[in-house]
Amino acid sequence: MAAESNLINASDLAPAISIDLASNFAKSIKALQEILGISTLQPVPVGSTAKQYKLVAGTLNAQSAEGDIIPLTEVTRQAVANISIGLNAYRKSTSAQAIQAVGRDMAINGTDEALISKIQGAIKAAFFTSLATGTGTVTGATLQPALANAWGKVKEYFEDYDATPVHFISVDDAATYLGSATISLQTEFGMTYVENFLGLGTVVICPSLDAGEFYSTAKENLRAVYVPATSGDVGQSFGLNADETGLIGFTHQAQVDRATIDTLILTGVTFFPEMVDGVFKGTINPS
Repeated sequence: MAAESNLINASDLAPAISIDLASNFAKSIKALQEILGISTLQPVPVGSTAKQYKLVAGTLNAQSAEGDIIPLTEVTRQAVANISIGLNAYRKSTSAQAIQAVGRDMAINGTDEALISKIQGAIKAAFFTSLATGTGTVTGATLQPALANAWGKVKEYFEDYDATPVHFISVDDAATYLGSATISLQTEFGMTYVENFLGLGTVVICPSLDAGEFYSTAKENLRAVYVPATSGDVGQSFGLNADETGLIGFTHQAQVDRATIDTLILTGVTFFPEMVDGVFKGTINPS
């Protein structure tokens, strides 16, 4: 017997589900972009390289005689690291038995959301790793004076800009401070943050950092690039679905030989600091 008219099948549902998930992911990325104060999320081709730099001052010349021309000291911006920008692929498979047991929404959509959350965690982890390339240092006896010292270092380094400091601190140090103070916390992209913390800039609380360590830089020093997931041969070959941003591409495909629904996700979003000597690794040292 032929199927009934207007039957809703997998091909009807999958693109809409994919686009909805892609849109939610894009909103989360945009939220992180706003927290970090990054004005532009720049699309780049697959295989692009993002460069990190530092300022290097040349040798100081001998002092000139009175009235003579003072020799110049050269200061150059030198590339110190390259970050390869490409598409990262993720896949999961949901069995017919799982769909039967808990329903399509939980078995496919719920686990898709869990996978996206894991991908977001990987993006954050890569960003914190890039912060660790910073070459500046700062210290303080407790959180508040340490961040105040970092605020001064950031303002000094970016003196030609109206720099907006941003600090990344550990959960332990945040908890210690919150034990004797009340502040308003906000959460986006799975990150808890405080805007204009004690007038020192935005503070982002990071579970991955150890107690007593933090990173500080200027929001103007942070960059974000991405490979549009649906552009080029890859997007066309796999029939990826996305929202208008292209920050992430989805597709769902039925594997009839295995009685599974496969989810394929491609994304290439990278956050990083441009000037490594404009990132200050801080330590909180009561002694």
